[in-house]
Amino acid sequence: MAEAPKIKIVAVDNDETILAMYEIGLAACGYEIKTFASSDTAKEYFASLKAGEAPNVILMDIIMPGMDGVSLMHEIHSMDNTARVPIIAVSGLTDSATLNDALLFGAMDYLVKPFDMETLKTKIRTALEVSQKRNP
Repeated sequence: MAEAPKIKIVAVDNDETILAMYEIGLAACGYEIKTFASSDTAKEYFASLKAGEAPNVILMDIIMPGMDGVSLMHEIHSMDNTARVPIIAVSGLTDSATLNDALLFGAMDYLVKPFDMETLKTKIRTALEVSQKRNP
């Protein structure tokens, strides 16, 4: 019997500590994780994806140098291959304007830093379930 394909997650965050936490914690949960420390390199990666190569979930920091996470979310959802990929916004900001912008421009959910791995795993599972129901 063939093994189920791993869930692919892409994380974009300029904080190397957060990226390391994703790489270690999510890999330990059996996810395939790819990380980017800048919005520019992440944008290039998403633009280069071919059909069927899109991740299952994207974790997106909001405040980054260069292009911010909200703008990058909008760009990602305007690309054919990543238009339906659920995005979870992750930020240390807790104000309602930031939350509203993130949700308005494509985030399915929002997670405030610092967070624990169990909460993140729950949000990833929920995003996957909702995405699969919307796009069978």
